[in-house]
Amino acid sequence: MTNMNYGYPIHQGGIAGQIGNARPSGQWGGGGGMAVPYLAPQQQTMVIPPQQQQQTTVVPPQVSSGAVMTPSGAVIQMQNFEQSYVENILRLNLGKVGTFYMTYENNSEWNAKVFRGVLEAAGRDHIIISDPTTGQRTLLLMVNLDYATFNEPLVYSYPGVPGTAPTR
Repeated sequence: MTNMNYGYPIHQGGIAGQIGNARPSGQWGGGGGMAVPYLAPQQQTMVIPPQQQQQTTVVPPQVSSGAVMTPSGAVIQMQNFEQSYVENILRLNLGKVGTFYMTYENNSEWNAKVFRGVLEAAGRDHIIISDPTTGQRTLLLMVNLDYATFNEPLVYSYPGVPGTAPTR
């Protein structure tokens, strides 16, 4: 049978099963007549081996948004064309006069409103139009757009099919 003394001396002739009768320096506690040692923290020295190799940093290739990357890391260049989203269709038709029909839920003053003006800019979440007579610009949120009408043909390019590029 192995005696585990946790670093304390074991003295013979003590109470059966008790680990040591002698008290080393430190604090002792416990209850019921049993001596329970409280170990004071000891300083430990850590040995850090010198680095054997320099670490090399692997920089992944620059990939444009939406590009496809193979498991080996090669980048596949896709054909660059506009996708058929409302914002892109509006961008193809900048400078044209349009009528924009908007609805605003839970609005006590007006639930629906119509805006008419020259299409100046279109983003993912907004449209900017201007009044040709006053020059006032209005920022409309795309989330409120129901539909838009134009009194002239629209430039439209469907993905993968060459279309008419906007002229400026």
